[in-house]
Amino acid sequence: MEFRRIDSLPPYALGIIDALKKEGRRAGRDVIDLAFGNPDLASPEVAVDKLVEAARNARNHRYSLSRGIPKLREAFANLYQRRWGVSLDPETEVINTIGAKEGFSHLMWVLLQPGDAALVPSPSYPIHIWGPLFAGGDVREMPLRRFDDDFFDTLVEAYEYSWPKPRVVVLSFPHNPTTTCVDLDFMQRVVDFAREREVVVVHDFAYADLGFDGYHPPSILQAEGAKEVAVELYSLTKSYSRPRGPRRWRSSSTRSPSPTPWRGGGWRSWPATPRSWRPWRS
Repeated sequence: MEFRRIDSLPPYALGIIDALKKEGRRAGRDVIDLAFGNPDLASPEVAVDKLVEAARNARNHRYSLSRGIPKLREAFANLYQRRWGVSLDPETEVINTIGAKEGFSHLMWVLLQPGDAALVPSPSYPIHIWGPLFAGGDVREMPLRRFDDDFFDTLVEAYEYSWPKPRVVVLSFPHNPTTTCVDLDFMQRVVDFAREREVVVVHDFAYADLGFDGYHPPSILQAEGAKEVAVELYSLTKSYSRPRGPRRWRSSSTRSPSPTPWRGGGWRSWPATPRSWRPWRS
């Protein structure tokens, strides 16, 4: 049987590396595994204790709200206000998902269909390529090199020379795997570009808290007008060492040029239903 969308996917790099690692260890070689970027620190003890407490509460063994726990959405909005000076309405501009990758994939289903295209940096984290492909869209790659000062020009050129014109621009800074970082001026240029072309920018902010030597990664939502065209995903994995187990990953979504998908129905209503564990019950 032909699995059309799966057969068209590129090889999964992390799966290949994991197979090579297992093969090497079976052969007796000493292998240091850097493939998945797993946290090397335990989750904060207070978070683990709260998860245990929540797991023992029978009320939590049910389905959760599709938008996520109200108190968690409020906490997320407060975090953005403290860290980046961004004001978010937890009722209309924040949604919790079962994971950043799941939230990203579901968002691609909303934004893309066969015949549409997305601009994605190359190299890129695998889901940034797979998500648009699962949705039936085409991926147009934008070459990104470490310390690339001309990436915005690359983005514009990729858009102008693409047909049909891409509906989505996927970004993720600080960037994995090149470690390229950008400033708020870059984000503002991207937002201005998106508003002029009426495209949606999806920024995967997985490494939001990994800044060194005085560098503080900017949120795209800090840019003026970003709420008209941008969606940003924030994850618990890198910041709080919560890549597995009962967890809440958080996706910050903003208003789109057409508000229908973001409000009470559409994307908010069903595909991103979080798991039923509720350690931050309201």
